[in-house]
Order: sequence, then structure tokens, then C-alpha cells
Amino acid sequence: MNDLTSICVFCGSSEGNDVEVVEQALQLGQQLAQENITLVYGAAKIGIMGKVAESALTHNGKVIGVIPDFLKLKEVVHLGLTELITTDNMHERKMKMHKLSDGFITLPGGFGTLEELFEIITWSQLGLHQKPIGLLNINGFYDHLLLMLENMVHNGFLKKSNYDLLIVEDDINRLLQKMKAFKPIQVPKWLKPDRT
Repeated sequence: MNDLTSICVFCGSSEGNDVEVVEQALQLGQQLAQENITLVYGAAKIGIMGKVAESALTHNGKVIGVIPDFLKLKEVVHLGLTELITTDNMHERKMKMHKLSDGFITLPGGFGTLEELFEIITWSQLGLHQKPIGLLNINGFYDHLLLMLENMVHNGFLKKSNYDLLIVEDDINRLLQKMKAFKPIQVPKWLKPDRT
């Protein structure tokens, strides 16, 4: 079993128009706090991001926000976090979030959310980490994306073993249990980073 002491959550800085997404974001924040799992996220107090963080804090959870300096002017930064880390740029932000986290969960969001998800799963595919990556598919939000990924497998552009790196569930408890039980694939020797 994987010891998940911290989980990075990728999600939208907007709330969207599905109340179930907001409700599930609140439930996730509460669940992480109750299981003493530190929430690592993008530091905003708005949108789905803010809902997860506020819920975790309300239930006495630890929340670490990571944000690049230039976004402080555009996003509304949550000033009540356990810890706020400012980085120089987006790449440094993602590296910091990765280093702070034992696993990742993606909720509904837009381009930024997808970019974060696909970068972290690509890093896994390349053997740069072996952490579980979960997708909380609330109300079928990601159904079409999953069909696209299946089409990539069908057409020979994505290995089934790499597709299987993404743990998909529509229930928070089941998702966390699958992430704790996750076993990484064996990365080909030629892809393993040089440790020397």
C-alpha cells in the first residue's frame, strides 16, 4: 500500500455550472483532512480550487498552496493557508507541487487542469516518478476525454500500460483506495534517469 501523506489536486479556478462538482470538491477537501493527508494545490481561493482548500482547512487539514509570482496579480490568492509557496514561473510551480506530493487527483477544470494532468502522467510514463494519479470523473465530466485516450490506444499512439497509469473513479473513497493500492509499471531501462 502507498503511504499517501500528501496529495496534489489539479482543478479549475472557476466553479463551473454543475453543483455536484462543487459538492464533490468540498467532500474531497474534508476527506483529505480527516485522513490527515496534506492538500497541495495552486493556492487560489476562487473556483473549485478554493472549495477544496476551504473545506480541508475548515476540517482542520493542512493545505499548501504553490503559485508563480506573476499569477498573484491575476488569481485571488488564499491568504489563510497552512503554507504559501511562491515560485518564479509555472514550470518551477509544477516541479514544487510534484516534490511535495505522494499522489495526484484531477477534478474538473479547463486547459490548465488538463495541462497539469497530462504533464504529470507523461512524467510517470517516462519513469520520472512512480506516484499514483487519480481522475475523479464527476457526473461523467471526463467521459469524452477517456474515449479520446481509448482511441489513442486503439490507433497505436498510446500503450495500454500507460493508459492504465490513470486511475479513474467517480467516487472519492474508491479513488483513494485504488491510489493507495497502485503498483507502478516497470519502466524500460533506456527510459530510467541516470542517477549518477
